[in-house]
Amino acid sequence: EVQLQASGGGLVQPGGSLRLSCVASGFTFENYDMSWLRQAPGKKPEWVSGIKSGDGSTYYVDSVKGRFTISRDNAKNTVVLQMNSLKPEDTAVYYCAADRYGLGTYAYWGQGTLVTVSS
Repeated sequence: EVQLQASGGGLVQPGGSLRLSCVASGFTFENYDMSWLRQAPGKKPEWVSGIKSGDGSTYYVDSVKGRFTISRDNAKNTVVLQMNSLKPEDTAVYYCAADRYGLGTYAYWGQGTLVTVSS
């Protein structure tokens, strides 16, 4: 059974930090590009960050560059999103997703973890 188990969300004040983790099982994690996407209330899902399966290249949406860092540990089947300097507009449900061919078509999705940035 394929699973992507995301965790680490919560309530944080503006300027604070959170670390999201996503643990994969049931597929060959190292062969998949991994992404984090988010969906804010009343808005469409937005791709946030991705990391390639091969060379580990990383990519970010402009709004999080310099604040968020994505990383992966293939030995632990885990992808992490370190989020610093959080802003209220970062409030959303965050999802991890797996993409086999790097085309932005996600074969697997996690269940989501809620991040709320508020004072």
